[in-house]
Amino acid sequence: MNTPSLRQSRIISGFWAEKTALNAEKAILYQWEQLEKSGCIENFRICAGISNSFREGLFFSDSDAFKWLDAASRILASRNSAHLTNLVNDFIELIDKAQKADGYIYTYNQIHFPGDRWKNLQIEHELYCMGHLIEAGISHHQATGDLRFLEVVRKTANLITNDFWDADWRMVDGHEEIEIALLKLAEETGETRYCEMAGRFLERRHAKRGYAFLFLKQAASAVTRLRKVANSRKSFLEFHPDHTEFKLPKRNLHKTPVSIWPRLIYSLLSGKFTQRNADLNTKDATVGHSVRFAYLETAAAMLSRQTGKRDLILGMEKAWENMVTRRMYVTGGIGSLPHIEGFGRDDELDSEVAYTETCAALGSLFWNREMALLTGDSRYDDLFEWQLYNAALVGIGRDGCTYFYNNPLVNPGRIQREPWYEVPCCPSNISRTWASIGTYLYSCDGQQITIHQYAGSEAELNTDPAVKISVDSGLPWAGNVKIKIKMKQQVPLSLKLRIPWWTEDFKVNINGEPINPRIEGRLSDPLRVNCGLDFSSGGYIRLHRDFEDGDEIKLDLGMPIRVLRQDPRVRSCRGMAAITRGPLVYCLESVDNPEGELIPRIEVVTLKLRQGEGFFQGIPLIEALNKNGEPLIFIPYFMWGNRGRSRMSVFFYP
Repeated sequence: MNTPSLRQSRIISGFWAEKTALNAEKAILYQWEQLEKSGCIENFRICAGISNSFREGLFFSDSDAFKWLDAASRILASRNSAHLTNLVNDFIELIDKAQKADGYIYTYNQIHFPGDRWKNLQIEHELYCMGHLIEAGISHHQATGDLRFLEVVRKTANLITNDFWDADWRMVDGHEEIEIALLKLAEETGETRYCEMAGRFLERRHAKRGYAFLFLKQAASAVTRLRKVANSRKSFLEFHPDHTEFKLPKRNLHKTPVSIWPRLIYSLLSGKFTQRNADLNTKDATVGHSVRFAYLETAAAMLSRQTGKRDLILGMEKAWENMVTRRMYVTGGIGSLPHIEGFGRDDELDSEVAYTETCAALGSLFWNREMALLTGDSRYDDLFEWQLYNAALVGIGRDGCTYFYNNPLVNPGRIQREPWYEVPCCPSNISRTWASIGTYLYSCDGQQITIHQYAGSEAELNTDPAVKISVDSGLPWAGNVKIKIKMKQQVPLSLKLRIPWWTEDFKVNINGEPINPRIEGRLSDPLRVNCGLDFSSGGYIRLHRDFEDGDEIKLDLGMPIRVLRQDPRVRSCRGMAAITRGPLVYCLESVDNPEGELIPRIEVVTLKLRQGEGFFQGIPLIEALNKNGEPLIFIPYFMWGNRGRSRMSVFFYP
């Protein structure tokens, strides 16, 4: 199974062309400005001996700069931008100067504790940062073909491999990421040692008596080090009175349950928070920090696909089912608890408390993509699509310069989009995902081509001989999809097209002739999902024939308005429902319904489409009548919060 590279598949039209243009022309440049303003980039200049300033930001702030570089490199694969190219090249040169001769790079230690390495791995994200550096190097090589930066990150990977090869169970980072990076580097370079090192890291993430002591010891050390940094800052400011100290933006706001603090302590000391509570091949439930969990599962799926080892798949499937059926919101958001930033108990899905971090949704995208490639099961592609358009897309504003960190499903006015956060992990994570959206659309296995997602795009696929495919898509607003085949000679192909779970009827024709293919992969035993989603009803159709140049397939996916009633097991949403259409969840926002109740009662028989005007020009909205017969307007969930502070609810009472 292979997938198109950054240069083999690109977005050319429709919804995602607008989003990727916004990403490339505005969001990525805005993020660089914020990284400069916050001192994040200046930290590398200090390491390189270019600046005498004081290091700013949290200990893991390097990762934000590396993710930005990853995103910018991916953008350059399909866009020519002299300005962005110069920023990328200058930053790569700076990293090269800041990096130690043996490959070590972590500005927190290099500036404040130059003799320390691998000291507080459970707390300080040392390997996490370097993992994002390695991913940036891979993306830059794929985008440009230049080996220079790839060799820089390989030095780091080689250092890690040498230092951690025979290390014990304690030598694992508290935040998964290095495993994904090493697996990607193994694919990029063909060096199997990186793959084996990733496997060793994953194997060490097992339950171990003494973990609580290890965590407490490292937490105490981390606090002591922070105090030393604070004292160093005071001394620096005394001798540099003209220095402008950067004030970190406020933390993201969220509603916090009273019981969260003892639960957080238990999650940390038990190892659940960092996925150190069970052997990887026995994990069958979603626990702990949701981003870390998703990155762990992504790495496990990648390892299974690269090595052919199948022993991890059953556990991943069980964990996925637990997440989807009992621990996920109707938006696809995961991680219900603040502070833990992760999963609660089964059915613990309070719509206002909902943390559902944007990065958690993105992490789940990565995992579902890998599971789809590993198993060929369409339900993983269905969840990828659902989370992409709802739980992930909501994280960035329409202007490309405002963000949500956490994404509740009911907001009484507590949160609003912000230009930056104290922990700005989500903006560049969104940008690197958008910049590579074309690579998620297709896969190829011999003469079998699978179209996983429908977006206006074109790709060259490695069949024999090579085949070019272009797709024109009306999603997410309309269900019309047109696929054109381009080739130099007639080629026998098996073309698999996904039929999403959300369509009730579909039509297919080839060169104007209607066909009636059978849906493959539908589950005979549907999953009972407490948020109302039904990924068991989707599947694939297979078109097997001798395709010729110019062949055209048209797919028409029906997009009914659905009312998804919430399972009574979810006590906080008992009696409530949500409205969806196609791959989109809709919500009520007070800007459009200023006098309405936060969670109103609605006559579902009155639901109808309405063409948007003004801010929503050309976008399908949904109109309903409340209990008093007054009209209410539902807008796409991912678009809320773009018109100032407001109240919002995904739910209503039918």
